[in-house]
Amino acid sequence: MNDTICAIATPFGSGAISIIRVSGKDAIEKVNKIFKGKNLCNVPSHSIVYGRIVLDDRMIDEVMVSVMKGPRSFTAEDSVEINCHGGIFVTKEVLNALLKQDIRLAEPGEFSKRAFLNGRIDLVQAESIMDMISAKSKMALDIANNGISKKISNMIKNLKDKVTDLIVNIDVNIDYPEYTDEVLMTNDLVLPIINSLIDEMKNILEKSKSGKLIREGIKTSIVGRPNVGKSSLLNALLEEEKAIVSDIPGTTRDLVEGYINLGGVTLNLIDTAGIRDTSDVIEQIGVNRSKSSIDNSDIVLVVLDGSSKLTEEDLSILEMTKDKKRIIISNKNDLKQNNEYPADIYLSTKNQTNFYELEKKIKEILELNTFDQFEMNYLSNVRHISLLENAYRALNDALDAINNGLEIDMVEIDLRQAFNYLGEIVGDNSTEFLVDTLFSRFCLGK
Repeated sequence: MNDTICAIATPFGSGAISIIRVSGKDAIEKVNKIFKGKNLCNVPSHSIVYGRIVLDDRMIDEVMVSVMKGPRSFTAEDSVEINCHGGIFVTKEVLNALLKQDIRLAEPGEFSKRAFLNGRIDLVQAESIMDMISAKSKMALDIANNGISKKISNMIKNLKDKVTDLIVNIDVNIDYPEYTDEVLMTNDLVLPIINSLIDEMKNILEKSKSGKLIREGIKTSIVGRPNVGKSSLLNALLEEEKAIVSDIPGTTRDLVEGYINLGGVTLNLIDTAGIRDTSDVIEQIGVNRSKSSIDNSDIVLVVLDGSSKLTEEDLSILEMTKDKKRIIISNKNDLKQNNEYPADIYLSTKNQTNFYELEKKIKEILELNTFDQFEMNYLSNVRHISLLENAYRALNDALDAINNGLEIDMVEIDLRQAFNYLGEIVGDNSTEFLVDTLFSRFCLGK
């Protein structure tokens, strides 16, 4: 944390502009050594100046340099951003010139890590930065921005404050019984507060199921027997010829994947091999992968051939998916219908009819119609949800302790567990290992 770091912050490749970030207590002074223009040490904070990067009397590039003095910078340290031309070679030359000034190449995520350790952002905000970068839909972007703007952090802090008040009041009763002005905390007084917290957390966790799906994308398997139109459905949804389509059964032998933005929600689509009994060893591997894909999916699109009667294979697939969230699709609606099985959607992949109905049905089954990205009583990050579930269980343990007639100091043990889990979400009591692991997933320039 005492040294100065640098990294390329823009995608590495040919482009109009490349940005190289520098941060640390000597950032401005060290960049100034290779900058020809105004003295960077004397320019006002949050200003941008024109000049040249020069090393050993050799001009490398014309640049625009932004100077931001701590603590009013992203890392809360003195920071410099060099805007150079976007060629691969020139960008590397500017970076090498910085490295020769005793500036170290940043580790992945080290800029965000410094911002966190310097109190500029909390852990939820840091993770939300990566969520914003990887967002594949408008709703996922809105969720990430909610995290960056501290709305989620404030929600967790509110829960933590309520648990804190309980613990503090119990501690005062236990450690300072002579303070008669304090309310005597008994199980009867604590019980309704814990119940209220449990209800609040339960509501958040229920709504967080939708947030997680939107953030990560919905794992969607397209399944059915051979030649019912699974690959045609995938291609129609993706609007490209991703999967090979033919009249020969067993053409698709492995999983074919792609993703689409469907009404603001990302579907991670998986076209599976046709499920049937086969003696072909290679095809059987594909069938087994199809069955595994069903187990790992958030929703399953079961495709039937509406122009033919149900087969034993169809019935087997319907039985296999009965306990999953699924949409039964009767395909080939452009042909004479012979299949009397009640489907959820009737469509034609050939004529691309009723696809809007499919979108509405997916949102209905996954309960995304009621999802409001501007409502803040939900989480979307797996780590956050897991920790809140732990806090929820700890409060239920406290409730059990009260119901079993245990003393208030024993109840407090479970309350402290809930307090610690809530603190881990925003990073109040994060271990060094946790911090290092989280920020190692970031790109260099972050």
